[in-house]
Amino acid sequence: MSRPSRFSPEQRAKAVRLVAEAGPNYPSEWAAISSVAAKLGASAETVRKWIRHAEVDAGRRPGLSTEESTEIKRLRREVAELRRANEILKAAAACVSRMRRKVAM
Repeated sequence: MSRPSRFSPEQRAKAVRLVAEAGPNYPSEWAAISSVAAKLGASAETVRKWIRHAEVDAGRRPGLSTEESTEIKRLRREVAELRRANEILKAAAACVSRMRRKVAM
């Protein structure tokens, strides 16, 4: 499980918005990201990742959205749980089968 973030979702959204607003005032997107990151106390790479993720969520960039990623994680956990249950049921069925053979003798 990942560790909790130092930054709330609201702070992340604010950083993304600030970069979008400040972008025209800087020669490159990276310069705008670096400036906003310094003001927020985050690394520029962290803010860049937030921006890319927001672009994916908005459909402006290919990739899995937050909602899709969450759903995939939930489904993987469910599949793992069902596989464990299936193994338990197989073992129980084998045990019952052995017991019936012993009783039949």
